[in-house]
Amino acid sequence: MASAHHVARRARSVTKRGASNPWLEFLERAGYVIRGVLYAAMGTFALGLALGLGGTATDQSGSLVILTGGPAGRVMLLAVAIGLGAYSIWGFVRAIFDPLKRGDDAVGIAERLGFVWSGIAYSSIVLFALRLLISSGPARSRDGTQAAIATILSYPAGHLATIAIGVVAIGVGLGQFADAYRAVFKKDLKRMEMNKAEKKIVDTLGRLGMVSRGVTFTLVGWFVLQGGLHRDPSRVHGFGGAFMFLLDEPFGRVMLGAVAAGFIALGLHSFACSRWVRLLGSPH
Repeated sequence: MASAHHVARRARSVTKRGASNPWLEFLERAGYVIRGVLYAAMGTFALGLALGLGGTATDQSGSLVILTGGPAGRVMLLAVAIGLGAYSIWGFVRAIFDPLKRGDDAVGIAERLGFVWSGIAYSSIVLFALRLLISSGPARSRDGTQAAIATILSYPAGHLATIAIGVVAIGVGLGQFADAYRAVFKKDLKRMEMNKAEKKIVDTLGRLGMVSRGVTFTLVGWFVLQGGLHRDPSRVHGFGGAFMFLLDEPFGRVMLGAVAAGFIALGLHSFACSRWVRLLGSPH
C-alpha cells in the first residue's frame, strides 16, 4: 500500500515537472494570445453587425474560419492548433495542480471543474483547426452547439440530459456576473509586476468581458433548455444565435454592440493574461 502511494506521488511529481516545462508554459502564453485574437475577432464581427457595417454573428470556431480564409490561413491554423493545444493542457493543469489556488472546498472544486471544461472546449477547437488544416475544400463553420445537442437528443432520455446541460449553462452564465463583480481573475495575475494603471485597465477589461460572456452563456443555456423541453434541436443556438437574438430585441443594436464590445474587451484581457498570468512554474 505504501509502495503504491509512493509510486502515485512520484508519478504526480513527474507530471507536475512536465507541466511546468518552460517551453510548454511559453506555448500556454501563446495560447492566451490566440484565444484573445478569436474573442476579439468574434466581438469585432458582432460589433460590425450591430453598427450595420456588414459584420456577422459567430463563435470562436466561426471566427477561426473567417480569419484563416486568406493566403496565410494554413500557417495560422497550425499556430492555432499548437497554441490552443497548449492552452487546453493548461485547463487540465489548473484543475489538477491548482496553481491558481482555488482550493478544495465546494466553490474551489466547482471552479476547477470549470477548468476541465475549458480544456475540453479548447480541445474541440484544436480538432476543428486540424480538420480545416487537412481539408482540401473551402472551410465551413456550423453551429456546434446545435449539432452536439441534436446528437444528445437522438439517444434515449437525451432530452433529460439536454435539460440538465441547459440548467448548468444558465448557472454558469449567472456565475459569470458574480465573477465579474468579484473580479476573481485578479488573483490569477502577477499583480506585483503591474503598475496602478495597468491593474485598473486589466480589471475593467476582465469585468466587461465576463459580463458579456455571462449574457451569452445564459442565453445559450436557455436555448439548450428549450431544446430539451421541446425535444427539438432547432431551438438550440450557440453564441451566434445569442447575438442574433439580441439584435432582434428592442434596442437590439445597442445591446448587441455592448455585448460585442465586451468580447473585444475579453480578447484584450486575454492578451494581458499572456503577460501576467501565474502559470505552474511562475513564482507566487
